[in-house]
Amino acid sequence: MNRRKFVNHIGWTGLGIVWTVGANGLLTSCQADEPKSEKQLASSSLSFIQISDTHIGFNKPANDHVTETLQQTIAAINSLPIQPAFVIHTGDITHLSKPEEFDRAKQILSQLKAPLFTLAGEHDTIGDRGKAYAEAFNQSDKKEGFQTWDHSGVHFISLTNVLDFGDSGTGKIGQAQLDLLAKDLGDRKSDTPLVILSHIPLYNIYPKWGWGTVDWPNALESLSRFSAVTVLNGHIHQAIHHTEGNIKHSTVVSTAYPLPAPGDGEKPGPVKLSKEKLPTALGYRAVDIVPGQNTKLSDRSLA
Repeated sequence: MNRRKFVNHIGWTGLGIVWTVGANGLLTSCQADEPKSEKQLASSSLSFIQISDTHIGFNKPANDHVTETLQQTIAAINSLPIQPAFVIHTGDITHLSKPEEFDRAKQILSQLKAPLFTLAGEHDTIGDRGKAYAEAFNQSDKKEGFQTWDHSGVHFISLTNVLDFGDSGTGKIGQAQLDLLAKDLGDRKSDTPLVILSHIPLYNIYPKWGWGTVDWPNALESLSRFSAVTVLNGHIHQAIHHTEGNIKHSTVVSTAYPLPAPGDGEKPGPVKLSKEKLPTALGYRAVDIVPGQNTKLSDRSLA
């Protein structure tokens, strides 16, 4: 498959797409609706936010004000009429894993009104396999970064796939987490809705650039019996959606800078946009689950 057909196949998109979870618990896409009224938001039983790739410490022409765009994102989240149950940061909190970057990121993220869950990205694990990240974000007790929690009947699982990817840059979950995943899901009913979180996409979007996870097929052994699995990732700084049977994958845009579409160029370097256009390529994802209705996931820009 050539690059043009590949990009058309995976449906590379910008913002403004709503993903709806139907009765079977799986995501389908449609054009974004008008913003919800406060009354509609008030009826939600579960609302959470996904942000990713804040890259605190980055200072290049693609965006030399990443702290400001993160602060804009937080202000937008804090101004929501109904606060989310939590915010999930799917990695690359910092750019170079420096102590001052972690400190600055924590200072900014502490402004969130809602509780925060974090995952490590490969930019958060430079030189120490994530030790500084784990200490900064109270993750030292998590085996290889594995986390689980439940909310409103949905089971959340966070996988760290940036510790052992080697020179290829392709993600790897590792046997320790695969064993934990199998154990965690062993006794759960197959109709339990699952949300799987990781930094690098789990399926192979574009392996040449490391946009995939080498041992994702091993995780499928634990997930295949579940009727509804939603996978949320960051890393590629753009929204791409993909379906594998009962599993729906969706990456999210960055709050820092965009990256090119898969295969557009030799390597995925930061894309420089005009000052006016940059906010349209940055943003966050909102998820609203309304009792008796469909669940909507929508990408919202900073524009």
